Amino acid sequence: MGYVERGSLRINDRLAEFVENAALPGTGVNPTDFWQGLSSLISRFELRNRDLLQTRIVLQDQISAWHRANRNRDVGIDRYKNFLVSIGYLVPEVGDCRIDTSHVDPEIASIPGPQLVVPVTNARFAINAVNARWNSLYDALYGSDVFGSPMIRAGYDAGHGSKVIDWVKRFLDEVFPLREGSHFDTCCYRIADGKLMVECDGRAEELRSGDQFAGYTGPPDTPDSIILRKHGLHLEIVFDPTQAVGQTDLAGICDVQIESAVTTIMDCEDSVAVVDAEDKVLAYHNWLGVMKGDLTAQVDKAGRRFTRRIRADKEFLKPDGNPGKLKARALLLVRNTAAHVPTDMVRNAEFSEISESILDALCTVMIAMHDLRGTRHNSTLGSVYVVKPKMHGPAEVELCDEIFACVEDILGLPRYTVKIGIMDEERRTTVNLAGCIKAARHRVAFINTGFLDRTGDEIHTSGEAGPFMRKADIRTASWLPAYEDWNVDTGLRCGLSGSAQIGKGMWAMPDLMRDMLETKIEHPMAGANTAWVPSPTAAALHSTHYFRTNVIDRQKKLASEGPRADLDAILSIPLAGGNLWSEDEIRQELRNNLQGILGYVVRWVDQGIGCSKIPDINNVGLMEDRATCRISSQHIANWLRHEIVSADQVVELMKEMAEVVDRQNQDDLAYSPMAPGFDGEAFRAARDLVFTGLEQPNGYTELVLHRWRRARKVAHGN
Repeated sequence: MGYVERGSLRINDRLAEFVENAALPGTGVNPTDFWQGLSSLISRFELRNRDLLQTRIVLQDQISAWHRANRNRDVGIDRYKNFLVSIGYLVPEVGDCRIDTSHVDPEIASIPGPQLVVPVTNARFAINAVNARWNSLYDALYGSDVFGSPMIRAGYDAGHGSKVIDWVKRFLDEVFPLREGSHFDTCCYRIADGKLMVECDGRAEELRSGDQFAGYTGPPDTPDSIILRKHGLHLEIVFDPTQAVGQTDLAGICDVQIESAVTTIMDCEDSVAVVDAEDKVLAYHNWLGVMKGDLTAQVDKAGRRFTRRIRADKEFLKPDGNPGKLKARALLLVRNTAAHVPTDMVRNAEFSEISESILDALCTVMIAMHDLRGTRHNSTLGSVYVVKPKMHGPAEVELCDEIFACVEDILGLPRYTVKIGIMDEERRTTVNLAGCIKAARHRVAFINTGFLDRTGDEIHTSGEAGPFMRKADIRTASWLPAYEDWNVDTGLRCGLSGSAQIGKGMWAMPDLMRDMLETKIEHPMAGANTAWVPSPTAAALHSTHYFRTNVIDRQKKLASEGPRADLDAILSIPLAGGNLWSEDEIRQELRNNLQGILGYVVRWVDQGIGCSKIPDINNVGLMEDRATCRISSQHIANWLRHEIVSADQVVELMKEMAEVVDRQNQDDLAYSPMAPGFDGEAFRAARDLVFTGLEQPNGYTELVLHRWRRARKVAHGN
């Protein structure tokens, strides 16, 4: 690794070259000021960040000791809470915690809709996610399992297509009803005197709610498309009677485009494998490309090669015939690295490593200035949205707020340009959520439950209390719905409705869209104005839930009913108690956990793939990332600690599952089998995650994964 000197800092040469020659030009910030600013950030905040990380360790040690002293004793929830207060884990209730965040774009403040999270290191995925603001509802239904097996063979299947068309027509009748008649019977859509007229059975109909008509393209008598709106979202009905689908429709409808991923998180954290300057520069390069709007990717598909680009805005005519535009791009947030991850890309006389989150804070906001100082394709109101993961409690949020104030000063930005999203995915943040929000009340634009990481932290925090339930049972235990409701209750109490996002977690099964359509409407009904989805297809389908549900009204109703969750339920620990299991059940649980760990880690360590769809033990494709790995590794570590399983048993089954994972990946030409040697970097990383799981800070996987990924790159050059 080469370094160049910049003032008091030594900067990795690849990083320095990118920042000075690619990122800074056009921002108005000169390199000297930038590096001096970074030096001041490190001097001011690095030691404080380390002190807060040490506080996590101290609190964990105290909690573990308390559980050891009180194991198998009925001490009661009040005594437990008093203990947590006495050590500073639970902080006193805050008073006025309402946010005061200004210049929040409507996609975050007032337009509920799906949210994508995409690894920023993959340019093709990043562009797809930016463009996922609009998707074909026809394609999403036709190519998914909503009507059984997805239709993937060449050519158009009219029988399967008719099911799609019928579903969409029923959806149109429900969401955009006519005064009389049905979209099933429509033979013509036209515009007359600024109104949408719909020909049904020889008579002209209007929409029951005329203000749902937003505009059109083409001539008013025979439009190319019409644009409808509800709850801030738009839908475009496209006509072409010469196209295969349009030929089968009375009105010549060939497609329905639906506004889908209103917001997208460009992820520099959980879904990427970034371990050195080469990886980091790629992440920053792609973030720069989406901020400038010029990122491209070469795509090979069906025997042809083409360049994928970020779309331009949709142009249309308003009902009165005047021109209008609709944003074609999702509003972008960027998720920074967590505070506990160190990097040696930047050094000074005092520190050989710094928190990568400090580097991210300055670099990602600096790169976003290309949007602020340019055409504002992303934030029309001049804001930068940074998602902050894995913060523990109000003191860490307060530090985050101060770091971004300093970043704004370095870059010459107005105070509170940077808005933050608080990931409510750590137990100490959950139980102190109102205090966390208050600590950054001028910046908060987003809170989000992340039940995957939250489950991993639950296991690690309370691991000394006893063996935990099986994973499936943990998800049905009382603490989890209480946690989900507590997040919304607190968000509403803190004034986020109409001003910021209250979000829910990922649908982790990208191939099971029928199940998602049936169940994920629970998220907007729970008062969440966004929820994570794994793909543009999922975004299109989940978007229908927001057309059906007025989330803002739902939030008002929930707020009027009062809190649904209480702290006692959240602090109830999902322990197995006396309900232990048969040997067969234990082996089944181990196999499931180990197969998930190995399937994920082998791609992370060997190929640098931070998130992907991985077949589980039953060959159902699941979206796996560090959060799912954290749960599985902590769960096994907990069972080892309490002698539910033995080390020999874990090693035996780990080898068995490695062979299963090898078979599942046998068609991947880039794949390196783990068996029969079981001595590669990936297998050894998986062993470390399990057998040193109790030693990892808060049960995080990053330190182990980074170490073994670096070893792999050194040994194999990839």
